Order: sequence, then structure tokens, then C-alpha cells
Amino acid sequence: MSRVFVPPIKCQGIKTKLVAWILGQVPVTDGERWIEPFMGSGVVGFNRRPRRAVFSDKNPHLINFYRGIQAGDVTPAKARAFLQAEGERLRRDGDAYYKAVRNRFNHTGSPYDFLFLNRACFNGMIRFNRQGGFNTPYGHKPERFAASYVTKIANQIDYVSKAMQTCAWEFVCADFRDIIPLALETDVIYCDPPYLGRHVDYYDSWSEADERDLAVLLSSTKARFLLSTWHSNEFRQNDSLDRYWRGFRLLTRQHFYHVGAKEENRNPMLEALVTNFNGTKPVDVEQGCVEAEQLVLLERPMH
Repeated sequence: MSRVFVPPIKCQGIKTKLVAWILGQVPVTDGERWIEPFMGSGVVGFNRRPRRAVFSDKNPHLINFYRGIQAGDVTPAKARAFLQAEGERLRRDGDAYYKAVRNRFNHTGSPYDFLFLNRACFNGMIRFNRQGGFNTPYGHKPERFAASYVTKIANQIDYVSKAMQTCAWEFVCADFRDIIPLALETDVIYCDPPYLGRHVDYYDSWSEADERDLAVLLSSTKARFLLSTWHSNEFRQNDSLDRYWRGFRLLTRQHFYHVGAKEENRNPMLEALVTNFNGTKPVDVEQGCVEAEQLVLLERPMH
């Protein structure tokens, strides 16, 4: 993949630098429908650009934004004009204006305000309180919406808009338990849930029971699936791999996340990709072989 498309909405843990690696594990097949029960940024699916897809997420504001593009309510031209005007007010008034837009969004749910906040907030984090209010603080970059940056966002919206004109994409606000059982044998499911034991927000809160339910659903699906999760960092390992994901193909790759404001907060993590197939073929659990240095075949869990 020579160039990775970056979506207009950024999310914590976005897989931009892992897209080629993830998509390289799953060849395109005839009749394929791409299903993402945890859409987030949508960066993997958008770069797959499947003819048919279901993008689902529990965050209604995320789904509302992309439905707005699909309906023609959110356009590159309108986004450009909006961000230019709001960016000028942000430049003048800084934090005070950011908070005013945040309060406005929490009352109206405007997709344009959602886009503005996502790009003006701290580190592009989409975070909500328990009442469902967006509460990520200001990123303290008053010059954020420079002309070149606004053009970049408008072009990102244009990419998605044009893809929707040639592809049948559905955007659904739903729980993963309602989406995964709908998958057919010819479908591909890509799951990027909140990482168990890592920081999550209100809409994407994630528990041990959620991880267990996801494992049960993916263990029984006839579709091909890929699951993004974490393997380990310098402090600890992800024990859920052993508890819930035995019996599947496991690949790892080092990746860096930079969440804090300082470079020393840029910490390496060993990313994990769990699949139920090897290329186009299902994994043979009884084979019990190691196919590569960072590829492990474990025993299937008992349910």
C-alpha cells in the first residue's frame, strides 16, 4: 500500500501506521462484505474500500457524522467554510471559545461541531463523561485551523463522499453483539475493540465480560475475522490472549503510541492481530504448528 488514507475523524489508538499490515493478512474475495463492529476512525475499512460494508459503533455522534456525509448534509465545501469561520474565532478566543463550542455540541449534537472538537481537542481524543457529554479539554493550538489544515480535512471528507457514491456502505449505531451474528460465511469481520486493561471512554467502556462475549461470538462465526488487540508492553502482558483467544492465528508487530504531551510519553507496544484463517484458508487448530517467528497457534478455548 503506497499511501494510507487518513479519515476526517481521528480516534485514540488509530491504526493508520498498521493498515498495510492488517489488510495484508486478508486477501479480497468475490462477494465479500466488510463488517466493522467497532468502527472508531474507520481507517482500516476506508482503506480497504470494499464494495459492501457495515460500519458500526456505539458512539452515535460518530455514526451521525458519516450518515451526514452520506445524506449530503456534510460536504467538503460546507466543512471548509465552517472550519475557517470557527477556526478564526478559536484563534481569537482560544480555550473560552473551544468550551463554548463544546457546550453547544453537547446540546445539539451537530456533526460539524463534532468535527471541530475532534480536531481542536487534546490529542484528538474522543472522550465522554457518564452523562454522554463530550469532555475532552482544549488542545491549546489556537492556530490549528490554518488554510492547509482545513483543506486537508475537506479532502478527507471528499474521499469518503466519493467512496460512498460507488460503494454500498451502511453506518449503524449498535452493540457488537447485535452486529457479529449477522455475518455470513463470505463476509470479513474486522474488530478493533477498546483494549482490555487500557484507557477507554464512556461510549467505548470495555470489561472482562465484553471481552468474553466477543470471544464467544467470534469463535462461532463462519466469517473470516481479524481482531486487533495488544500483546504486551515493557510493563506487562495481555493475559486475555491466553484466556480468550487460544486456537487462533496470532501475529505481532511493535507499534508506538504517543498520547501524552511530551515525547517521553511515546511508549512502544507489541500489537497483536488475531485471525481465524491463514491467508484464505481457515486455521487448522489440530495442526499445532508455528508458522513464523511471531506467529503462534494456540489451543482453542473451551466454552
